[in-house]
Amino acid sequence: MTATLEREAIFPRIDGMRKNLKKLGELAQLSIEDFRADDPYALAQHHLRLALEGVFHIGSHILSRLPGGRAVEYKEIAKKLGELGVVPRAFADRALIPMAGMRNILVHQYSDIDPGRLLTTIREHRTDIEEFLRYVKALMEHPERLGLSVE
Repeated sequence: MTATLEREAIFPRIDGMRKNLKKLGELAQLSIEDFRADDPYALAQHHLRLALEGVFHIGSHILSRLPGGRAVEYKEIAKKLGELGVVPRAFADRALIPMAGMRNILVHQYSDIDPGRLLTTIREHRTDIEEFLRYVKALMEHPERLGLSVE
């Protein structure tokens, strides 16, 4: 029996992530002085957190359909996405594992994120989320490559 990826679990999340990425793109244009103001800084944290939650929600859904894909920890999800061929392993190591770390910082507030670091992150690494979405789109178009189907 072929495991099924559920459109309703993936596509609404992608739509939300695209909105988050659009807002992050707008915030990335601000000067560091304007970005440090409470509203832009807080909005950037919010939209980045939601986009990263989307990455790991989708990743977890995909992995749950693959043999040996169950993962609980976000870094484990990132690693298994690469190991099982959902995304290239190099992409998982370079982008997804650090995304998991950033997601944990944003959600659990392990430390206050320096506004400069956050601005650099949304300027330089927003494209990593877009790249992840391209891999998901390719999988949804050809799920059979991993022995899956789409419903």
